[in-house]
Amino acid sequence: MKGGFFIAIYHCSIKIISRGKGKSAVGAAAYRSGEKLTNEYDGLTHDYTRKGGVVHTEILLSEYAPSEYADRSTLWNAVEKVEKARNSQLAREIEISLPNELSRAENIELARRFVQEAFVNKGMCADLCVHDPDREQPNIHAHIMLTLRPFNEDGTWGDKQRKEYILDADGNKIYDKKKRTYKCRTVQTTDWNDKTKAEEWRAAWADFLNAVLTEKGIAERVDHRSFERQGKLEQPTIHLGAAVTQMERKGIRTVKGDINRRIQEQNDELHRLQAELERVNAAIAELNQSPQEENLVSILMRFYSNGEKFAEARGLKLGNLKKAQKLRDVSQAVAFLQGNHISTMTELSEKHAALESEYHELKDKILSRQKRIKALHELLDHYEIFKPNKAVYDQWKSITNQKKKDRFYAEHGSQIEAYKAMRSYFKSTLGEGEKITPKAWQSELAELESADSADMLRLHKLEDDTALMATILYNVEHLQTYEERGQEIQKKRKTVLE
Repeated sequence: MKGGFFIAIYHCSIKIISRGKGKSAVGAAAYRSGEKLTNEYDGLTHDYTRKGGVVHTEILLSEYAPSEYADRSTLWNAVEKVEKARNSQLAREIEISLPNELSRAENIELARRFVQEAFVNKGMCADLCVHDPDREQPNIHAHIMLTLRPFNEDGTWGDKQRKEYILDADGNKIYDKKKRTYKCRTVQTTDWNDKTKAEEWRAAWADFLNAVLTEKGIAERVDHRSFERQGKLEQPTIHLGAAVTQMERKGIRTVKGDINRRIQEQNDELHRLQAELERVNAAIAELNQSPQEENLVSILMRFYSNGEKFAEARGLKLGNLKKAQKLRDVSQAVAFLQGNHISTMTELSEKHAALESEYHELKDKILSRQKRIKALHELLDHYEIFKPNKAVYDQWKSITNQKKKDRFYAEHGSQIEAYKAMRSYFKSTLGEGEKITPKAWQSELAELESADSADMLRLHKLEDDTALMATILYNVEHLQTYEERGQEIQKKRKTVLE
């Protein structure tokens, strides 16, 4: 709740828990539930019984799942057992933020309904854990671990995928002479891994949240789409990560925290300036219906003079400080007009059009730069994982004896998979022929941040100029009112004296 208003926050992240990345389903379940669980696959015990903030845990079983899987240890050890490959994907995790405006019980019920409808009814078993950490800032959220295999009707695990023979036009299998086998393709047994599912689940959570807002009579809505897809002006801030978030919460400033503060400052200023330009534009349109031929500097001076007279006519005496402040304001407005060679409303309109044009040009540059700065930080963050693990990966690749290679992998598998994941990230992120160049990225980042500072000064100047234009237009608009009201007061006084 901020200033008495409902502030809905949307967060829904989706990731895979993979043995190939050094993770285990049992370890992940122990951490999220705050329990002590032993992984029968590798014999490791994971004890998180001292972990705080876990306020609710439960297993939701799908239709054909055995009832004994309602026990957390039994469920995830069964997953570890059925997934035999050393790089198996074990579970899918979905993390969602819950609305602070609901009670804890309401949030648990909301999360349960979402999990049941979106996942369990579709054949997945779900391990739901709700966390409500004891922090200054409320951060109630839910971790949802999902099974990746369907169940057969007899309660046994089904296959994630199956092979299907490719047939010719006559319905016969096609023999591949090179591979000396019949051609076949892999077919997924469920649609859970379809690229469209992540979008579907994120949209479903947004719908659940928006239903809560409607029930509470709140007009605000959340949107699962990115800012860019929503057509929003601003760019999102960069991801801080757990370590940086903890430092920031303790009041320790970080580089990433400073970047986010600058992005937020730019977004706020762009919003303010756009709104002010729109107000000025509306004021100009209104005043142009009754054209003003008088020199604008003369109007300002008359407004200042009549303002004092109007105050005196009402029996008010302006102090020296107030007079000095008003004189300073009118002096700044006069200096703006004279410095920009503006004397008429037409010329003021032209100046406003120029400011709007400069604003849009500047806005596009800043938002484009924000996007690139964010991309560079992500590249450099991934490189910090890529670099130290490359030597381990190269050593593993150089081992020719398979037994030694397997032993080395058993010891360094998480580092090897981390390197492979980063290599895959760079391959998909970098353009054709673009190399991994951390020094060049650092140099580009420094240049962008320098240009950013220069453009922020331009943005401040635009905001100041727009504010002065708003002051000038206010004076022009209210001059006649001041004069008319001043004359009315004088008439009344004269009538009383007579």
